[in-house]
Amino acid sequence: MPEPSRHDTPVVIVGSGWAGLAAAIELTRRQIPVHLIEAARQPGGRARTVRSGNLVVDNGQHLMIGAYQSMLKLMEQVGVDIDAAFERLPLTLKLLNGNSTSLLLKTPRLPAPWHLLAAILTAHGLSAAEQIKALRFGRYVLKQTRPADTDISVLALLHSRAQSPGLIRKLWEPLCIATLNTPIDIASAHLFVKVLGTAFGNHQQHADLLIPRRELSDLLPRPGIAYLERHGAQVELGQRVTSLAIEDDRVCGVHIGKRHIECSQLILATPPIISRRLISRHSVLNPLAQQLSELGNEPVATLYLQYSEDTRLDVPILGLENKLGQWVFDRRVCGQPGLIAVVISARGEHCALTADALADRLVNELATCFPHWPVPEKKLLLREKRATFCSRVGIDVIRPDNRTAVQGLWLAGDYTNTGLPATLESAVRSGNVCARTMTGQSAE
Repeated sequence: MPEPSRHDTPVVIVGSGWAGLAAAIELTRRQIPVHLIEAARQPGGRARTVRSGNLVVDNGQHLMIGAYQSMLKLMEQVGVDIDAAFERLPLTLKLLNGNSTSLLLKTPRLPAPWHLLAAILTAHGLSAAEQIKALRFGRYVLKQTRPADTDISVLALLHSRAQSPGLIRKLWEPLCIATLNTPIDIASAHLFVKVLGTAFGNHQQHADLLIPRRELSDLLPRPGIAYLERHGAQVELGQRVTSLAIEDDRVCGVHIGKRHIECSQLILATPPIISRRLISRHSVLNPLAQQLSELGNEPVATLYLQYSEDTRLDVPILGLENKLGQWVFDRRVCGQPGLIAVVISARGEHCALTADALADRLVNELATCFPHWPVPEKKLLLREKRATFCSRVGIDVIRPDNRTAVQGLWLAGDYTNTGLPATLESAVRSGNVCARTMTGQSAE
């Protein structure tokens, strides 16, 4: 049974990432007063716009697909025109080996799962034997579920399903890295199968790529804050919560330095490391703090390169085979012609390289793949050391629920037990479920 909610004081939400915004907007929709507190001077958390001189970029390239129904619904609720905000494209996976295409897979406009069948059968770069193996694995994905307590690695699963080394290298490993941000030899097969089933098992448009036409902060953070302020929520940016007030296993408020804010309901929508720091002073929450410490982290590095405006890819996104750089994004769709983003997901040798060495390495790799491109005019390297939790084998057993052992204290974030990897969809779902559970509503 949900605990009774008291709203004589506003619900305090710490953190204005996508989970915190989702929770705040859901509570506001239910006419429950909200006080949103954010340490940074802009909302969005790890999915926002950043500025460096006159260069405006996103803090990483966040993969969005048509299956992200909770995310898209939330954007619409705060007034975002989805058709104007995104260019919707059928899933296309193109890989380069040097300057030659090693794989080209396109999903046609056919009902699910026939679009996946057609994409594999018409893929360039896969032998007939590999196509058959891929189809068998796709059939397995659509029919099987793997309970979290019997989880194995994605690589072990692929080997058990007789997937060839070339098929793993060209198709399954890039998809694993892109969706789970975790190396294939330790990544959770349970989560990988769930992601593939969500993308390919229901509606053909769920596999579509959603390419933002706007900067990331204009998709939810800014319109979300505007929505909250229009509807009477109190929003404070640039204010860091330094401690929690908990008495008799019940939330009493938060402290911002010497300032005390009273509340009986509190949502921590901060990254796990921040949430752990805030709860670690309270012995009743020691088991939860231990859970959060066991989630682990995976990095993401993004190198932005400004070339001349006529520099472009023939597709918005492509992968690089046998390179340090994994994905290349053309920001032309976002109104930034000539701006190219190179992304490296998960841990690897790049973590030991200096910023200059990493940037030089990636520029040289692009020069190999695109020898006709000019020298880039600007470089900007963004490194998120804790971009996501580690989606390793058995991780879903560790991920915490929204409810905690302290009455009135809740967690929201992509790392909570949503059943999805660390995505914007997972963050939004967590925020929604947290708000609805708090108010005694079904999780819908």
